[in-house]
Amino acid sequence: MGHETVGAAYDSITLTVVGGRGGDGCVAFHREKYVPKGGPSGGDGGDGGSVVLEASDDVHGFFDLRGRKTLRAEGGLPGEGNKRHGRNAPDLVVHVPVGTEVRDAATGVLLKDLVENGQSVRIVRGGDGGKGNARYARASRQTPRFAEEGKPGEERRLVLTMKLIADAGLVGLPNAGKSTLLARLSRSRTRVGAHRFTTLAPHLGVVELSPSQRLTLADLPGLIEGAHAGRGLGDQFLKHVERCRVLVHVVAHDPSGASPPVEQAYRTVRDEIARYDADLAAKPEIVALSKCDLPGWEEALNSLAREADQEVTPFSAVSGRGLDELVRRVSRELAVGEDDADAW
Repeated sequence: MGHETVGAAYDSITLTVVGGRGGDGCVAFHREKYVPKGGPSGGDGGDGGSVVLEASDDVHGFFDLRGRKTLRAEGGLPGEGNKRHGRNAPDLVVHVPVGTEVRDAATGVLLKDLVENGQSVRIVRGGDGGKGNARYARASRQTPRFAEEGKPGEERRLVLTMKLIADAGLVGLPNAGKSTLLARLSRSRTRVGAHRFTTLAPHLGVVELSPSQRLTLADLPGLIEGAHAGRGLGDQFLKHVERCRVLVHVVAHDPSGASPPVEQAYRTVRDEIARYDADLAAKPEIVALSKCDLPGWEEALNSLAREADQEVTPFSAVSGRGLDELVRRVSRELAVGEDDADAW
């Protein structure tokens, strides 16, 4: 088994991006000994830098962009005499997480979906440099004493939203045992607490099936009733499920009665997913019953299977019971292959 965990701190951010201003053209005239009537020699200004967004596996959220309301590329340098061109400004390359949606803040239109490492988009262009007076020389105007100013760069207000890309998403009510399951499968260091929302941000874990096969699992913040309308963590949770190929619905067995009955817990989560997005509810679902090291789990398993109308995999992240079978079920659903799944 390998391990990897990704905390999605600041998974949505709004900011303004501005291309660099082009450099001004130069007004100059050729001056050389024994050449009393040198012509116009002002060079063009350099182009302003563009702003480029690039997806990177090394970036796990928008934490580094926190507090930066505007990202502005450098401006081009002005032209000089002897027809010297001003330096073009470099592009400002901003690295964002893989899985970042880029939308126009004013219209909500999706401009780009950066789903692969290294994928990039030039989101605003820098302004063109102004022409120097050498460009305006004509037979009828041999000594132009003017040049063009550099153009301003494009400006756009953006909403960047990170949506995790994973093979399977772990869904369920708060304290269903998703974080503990992810930590056990991938030996990730997901922090688990005793409060209601044990996970406040999505985390990724990687399960190594073989040297050539791996599963990525997303541990997503717990749902509560009304989450589709923004209650609790609301669609901060649900948006991350959209990219997952399979849903692993974790329901907790709790003989103490502190958690709702398994049937009610299952219905609550399914209803919230369906009300958020019908297509999301149609994704393949694997149902698993957690905490099966506690007494009475067999009865809870039967009740949950009847409610879900499908096979339910019992497991205990504490004892390790059922973890192999759960991984195999996810692998088969993803068509990874039973041979690789058995290697786990």
